[in-house]
Amino acid sequence: MIRRLSVHGRVQGVWYRGWAVEAARALGLSGWVRNRRDGSVEILAGGSEQAMALFVARCREGPAAARVERVDVEETDEALPAGFEQRATA
Repeated sequence: MIRRLSVHGRVQGVWYRGWAVEAARALGLSGWVRNRRDGSVEILAGGSEQAMALFVARCREGPAAARVERVDVEETDEALPAGFEQRATA
């Protein structure tokens, strides 16, 4: 199961990407996270249905300093890297 998430709100400059890497790795997910120029955070993640459901729920909360307003989730069949990494802003 592979999902693309777009996280909106106060999610840049609050350690959201680092937090997402740790959360994804703890759940055994593969993928990446990056800031977007529009102020959102984009995540491509894949793993078991149960792990993905838990990850999406956690992304709706985010780290303590974040204020998540909305998380858009869509299914995709894009290729995933091995492991989970932080990427440059796009």
